[in-house]
Amino acid sequence: MKPFIGITSSYGDEKTLNTSYDNIDSITQAGGVPVVLPNVPTAEAINVTIGKLDGMLITGGGDIDPHLFNEEPLPNLGLLHPQRDQFEVALLNEAMARNLPILALCRGCQILNIAAGGDMYQDIYSQITKPLLQHTQRAPRSFPFHTIHVTEESLLKKITGKSKYRVNSFHHQAVRRLAEGFHISALSDDGIIEAFESSEHSFVLAVQWHPESMATDGDVPSRKLFSAFMNACQQNMA
Repeated sequence: MKPFIGITSSYGDEKTLNTSYDNIDSITQAGGVPVVLPNVPTAEAINVTIGKLDGMLITGGGDIDPHLFNEEPLPNLGLLHPQRDQFEVALLNEAMARNLPILALCRGCQILNIAAGGDMYQDIYSQITKPLLQHTQRAPRSFPFHTIHVTEESLLKKITGKSKYRVNSFHHQAVRRLAEGFHISALSDDGIIEAFESSEHSFVLAVQWHPESMATDGDVPSRKLFSAFMNACQQNMA
């Protein structure tokens, strides 16, 4: 039996739910059954949802409400969807309490850290004074754009077998203070946290890039990442 993987969704026009087919295709190619989740932040809905899933893919999207980490909005903060924030924070806390496998991508990386008690930069370009790389690439979505340096002994290194490789990049927000129980898995050349993982769960891994777009274009490290996630979900079913 294939594992059921919950995929979080963004809001679209006319109150629609959106998720990229790259998210769906990456799960199906790795051997899972994708289930797109609506943003219903009630305890009952979350408990029922978690009970039927074998893993969760926390996807990318818009900006995150800074009130979740006790900050006022800065000028370069983008479009918010508070109901999605509330749903994902509650969903992630319940999933981590149940040790459900989690793979978090880009925005998902940031909301996972916030759900666990960390914080983030609302806008790296205005909040970090040192020179930065371009983190919102002007290149095709699947193009490997800038380099990351993977921490030795990390789960990410074990999965990809690489200490250094290139990833795509589409963000202006980023993890700042990492929550307790997590450790850094990768950094970019300018010191931005590009990946982190849990020290307390069987598989909780977050990356700041979009491996779903690279995996569907044949990128080997990205496909290994989804394969490892699916293996963890299958073990969770046992």
